[in-house]
Amino acid sequence: MKRDLISVIVPVHNGQDYLENCIESIAGQSYDNLEILIVNDGSTDRTGEICAGLQDRYENVVVFTLEDLGVSAARNYAMDRAKGAFLTFVDADDRLCPDTLSYLHERITATDSDLAGCRFHIWGTAQEWENICRSMEPKSAALPAEKITFLAENADGQKQEAYAEQCYDRRQYLAESILKDNCRCWSKLYRRRLVDQVRFREGLTVGEDMLFLVDLLPFLESAVETAYPGYGYYQNPAGVMQRPFTSSYMDQVRCWETAGDLILQMDEELKPQTASKIITAVMLTVGKIALCSTKERRQAGEYVRQCRGKLKEQLQIPGSLSYLPGGYSMKARLFCGLPGFYIWLYHGLCRFKRMLKQMQDRRR
Repeated sequence: MKRDLISVIVPVHNGQDYLENCIESIAGQSYDNLEILIVNDGSTDRTGEICAGLQDRYENVVVFTLEDLGVSAARNYAMDRAKGAFLTFVDADDRLCPDTLSYLHERITATDSDLAGCRFHIWGTAQEWENICRSMEPKSAALPAEKITFLAENADGQKQEAYAEQCYDRRQYLAESILKDNCRCWSKLYRRRLVDQVRFREGLTVGEDMLFLVDLLPFLESAVETAYPGYGYYQNPAGVMQRPFTSSYMDQVRCWETAGDLILQMDEELKPQTASKIITAVMLTVGKIALCSTKERRQAGEYVRQCRGKLKEQLQIPGSLSYLPGGYSMKARLFCGLPGFYIWLYHGLCRFKRMLKQMQDRRR
């Protein structure tokens, strides 16, 4: 019996240094019925040439080319053309462990869920990735503590390790997963019937993953999240979260404000949790501004004022501070009362930490 077709969507922009390894990790999956949709979104390096080579090498690779429309538009374009009964997203600098799609497909079908998610490893070098894949090789004993002490059968009748998992209904998935920082669209397998209802909101650079998941909620009946760490997240020094502050970082706050409106339409009782996410987004954005030079911080003055205004509004919501991560309550209060001092202090502390690290590196 032939397995369900899974469509793997890979948007890429100037990914010449990592795209080939990403696709090889997908093409090498133990799950054998895949279509791999690469969307080359306005690349100006050798990405186009590499895409052509990959399409020639693998029969199940299809390449599309767009004019730098952004990651959301690239994903939407591929979703409109995907043929699979299931879809998943992989960022072009990331990789999959060999059994990831087999595992997710087995769990989504076994639990009759609309969505199955897994955990991820963070890696930065080829050696680290090799070590991760080696650690994921099947073992017959000495399972890690987070695993269940039994082995599951995959679609081929072979025994494979089973990891702890949690099943959710719609409200639980919102409150216990999305609002607890499981906001990534990758490392998840989706049924086609679910994602056919929604597309990514275009024109956003930070927070679009989370907003996609929130937009899916009205159509989600059930989800399963497993402790299986099958996705490899590359700590890319050129990634969007590592870049200096630009006005697009305000998207992080805008996305959570939009999500907050949608969430409160579903459940008004989640208002404190939603407010805490907006506060966190504001403080992350302020932190980016604080890392700028003195001149750049002056130029970002209007964004600082916007952030402070949004923060004041959310701090007035009863219970919002109780859901903040450690230290954020004090940071939010300090920035709200003394924004200029907070940014100056944050800048100085980060500069001191960098200098300390450089001194430690020289001693080594």
